[in-house]
Amino acid sequence: MRDGLGMKSLEATYRKFSSRGVDGASGLLGIGLGLTLALEVTTMRQSDLSTVYAAVATFSRLCALTGTYFALVGIFLVARIPWVERGVGHDRLVTWHRKLGPWSLYLIGFHVLFIVLSSAGQDGVMLVVETWRMLNGMAWMWPAMAGFLLMILAGVTSYKKARAKMSYETWWIIHVYSYVAIAASFMHQVLNGQMFVGHPLNRIYWTSLYVLMATVIVLLRFGIPLVRSVRHNLVVDKVIVEGPGVTSVVMRGRKLRGLAAEGGQFFGWRFLTRGHFLMSHPYSLSAAPTDKYLRITVKDLGDHSRSVALLKPGTRVFVEGPYGAFTAGRATQPHIVLIGGGVGITPIRALMDEFKNGVQLDVIYRASSSADLVLKEELDYLVAQSGGSARVHYLVGSRREYPMDAKSLQALVPRIADSDIYICGPEPLVDAVRKAADDLGVPKNRFHDESFSFS
Repeated sequence: MRDGLGMKSLEATYRKFSSRGVDGASGLLGIGLGLTLALEVTTMRQSDLSTVYAAVATFSRLCALTGTYFALVGIFLVARIPWVERGVGHDRLVTWHRKLGPWSLYLIGFHVLFIVLSSAGQDGVMLVVETWRMLNGMAWMWPAMAGFLLMILAGVTSYKKARAKMSYETWWIIHVYSYVAIAASFMHQVLNGQMFVGHPLNRIYWTSLYVLMATVIVLLRFGIPLVRSVRHNLVVDKVIVEGPGVTSVVMRGRKLRGLAAEGGQFFGWRFLTRGHFLMSHPYSLSAAPTDKYLRITVKDLGDHSRSVALLKPGTRVFVEGPYGAFTAGRATQPHIVLIGGGVGITPIRALMDEFKNGVQLDVIYRASSSADLVLKEELDYLVAQSGGSARVHYLVGSRREYPMDAKSLQALVPRIADSDIYICGPEPLVDAVRKAADDLGVPKNRFHDESFSFS
């Protein structure tokens, strides 16, 4: 457990080094963009700007380079690089990934459009005819076209309305194809791009970016998780039905403190049983980890989460993580407000274990009905054992009954403006509390959020 006041000096040092690391990463990305643009600029010829069609082709190549670089950076943002995750936070990285993704797709789309326009204009043929000629006359064009179509599919399914209408499993499979899409375009680029043909150093730089991306993905998303899972021998210990559609899974392992997990963080979980192993599902810890046990609490939101209740004791578990900066160590104030919406109470419950020794807690639990109050008995027990340092407020009912605005929150917790605020729940709830915090003058570094979203 953590003392929020005693951790200030250590946390300040941690943030200092994390900030330097993030600044360094930002600098590297900027240098990479400059080098990427230089590929085209340094290999341009006078003829590349001699006519309108030639200039359009040049512009299309700049779009292709920049768009592909953005796509590679987007993958690095969600590659779960530990020091970047700790310094920035998983939610922020996902937000940056989503904002960068459309620009990558637009730029690559512009490349496709403008290179066809330029070639068709120079050859004096229709766009359809030129497209067919390019697909059949240039090396690796069909895979590149397939990759572009897969990128469009991934882009369309990333919009909020589209995500809301599909299961996590469907979204995950489509986004795996985005890796295929980026890989499929590589040979087309290095074999046909004038900035690579006859320029071995340029080709080495571009190839290195792809190799680095592949290495990071394989190592961080598969290699290290596999080794750590085997080392800690994690298996399902027991499955507990917490309420209608809500199940806790307790996992047993050895020397689990070696995972360096904290309450509030999440793992990607794979259970070695049918329907669970092929894809990783993100679930937050619902209790602070110990040296022997980890626990998650899952709500029935789809086929995978529903079947979690059917897991058998002894089932081997593979984990990726821990991930996220939703941790007690980021707090700077002696008073903490923890807000959970629905099953979003699970990381909040785990965070309660991490605060002690003079830290005052106000826990706000927002639910539509009493049946949705997951882990209520545990919350009440922790409050009873806190010696008066913790309180829990159950807000059960409609949004109209319990608006999460500045006035309502301050009436409930008078000290909220001088507190660190942690919130986990559906995006509308997180957005409402964020606005309330802004209205109350809470600095951004004292607002910590974890929203439910695909990543």
